[in-house]
Amino acid sequence: MGVELPLVIVNPTSAAGTTRRRWPRLASELRTHFGPFACAFTTRPGDAARIAEDEARSGRRLIIACGGDGTISEVANGLLRSGSDAELGILPSGTGGDLRRTLRIPKRTADAARALRTGKTRTIDVGRATYIAPSGEEQERFFVNVASFGMGGEVISRLKRTAALSGPVTKLLGGRAAFAYSMMRTVLSFTRPRVAVALDDGPEVQLEVLNFCVANARYFGGGMKIAPEANMVDGAFDIVVIGDMPSAEVILKACSIYLGTHLGIEQVRAARARRCVARPVERETNVGLEIDGETAGRLPATFEIMPKALRIRCPLHRD
Repeated sequence: MGVELPLVIVNPTSAAGTTRRRWPRLASELRTHFGPFACAFTTRPGDAARIAEDEARSGRRLIIACGGDGTISEVANGLLRSGSDAELGILPSGTGGDLRRTLRIPKRTADAARALRTGKTRTIDVGRATYIAPSGEEQERFFVNVASFGMGGEVISRLKRTAALSGPVTKLLGGRAAFAYSMMRTVLSFTRPRVAVALDDGPEVQLEVLNFCVANARYFGGGMKIAPEANMVDGAFDIVVIGDMPSAEVILKACSIYLGTHLGIEQVRAARARRCVARPVERETNVGLEIDGETAGRLPATFEIMPKALRIRCPLHRD
């Protein structure tokens, strides 16, 4: 098949595996409200990035990610690696939907399909992270939403490895409830690491953190409005740091993070930066890193903004 048609890259395991079952109906609604398209299914992690890169290099102009935030991130990485000006589209079918919330892409398939047909192209900022992979080697990847270290990485790890959460609970209650439950379990036993951080050309500062977020967009963790003032076209990250807050207080104030009203809390700090460098103060301390909702590796890490790096189709709205 030629590259004239838009390509939909489908992750059948997204939404706790329900995308596979729902795909015939999703495809029918997309065809009705958007138009004809080609389709490719992923079979393993990394497939979405590889397919997107190959198709973009071949001249495909619009590549649509059907899945959750991890699938969208992979497709974006493939497009960015291709060096092309191919455009990213989003057909939501995941449990978190954090990037969708920032971009105000409708959750209903029919509405999302219409937005793909009538939406306009925006050129958004992208983050680039360099960090230590589980193999011990330095690795680089792009992120469109949020990268974080501290408790966030452990929450994601717990969520992924606990079958009770990744299966029945997620299907029954959704990604937000599963993430919240995992967060509550994690915060009770999490040891706050001490990290050294430098923003832009500023001095290195030592902090004890519960979680440190480098945000390009506003939401993470299945709907937490962690960076309520983030703007994806302003050429800077929003840095949000939750310091050494007692576990009981984290649980009591979790609602404020979902609502985006937490920036006034004493232990929460916020800043803006184009570049962030972070390392553990104690070299032997393993500070886990998550990127766009997926575990990635550990510190030390460097985060750099790439202004107006990715073309994306979405409804027009005021930031």
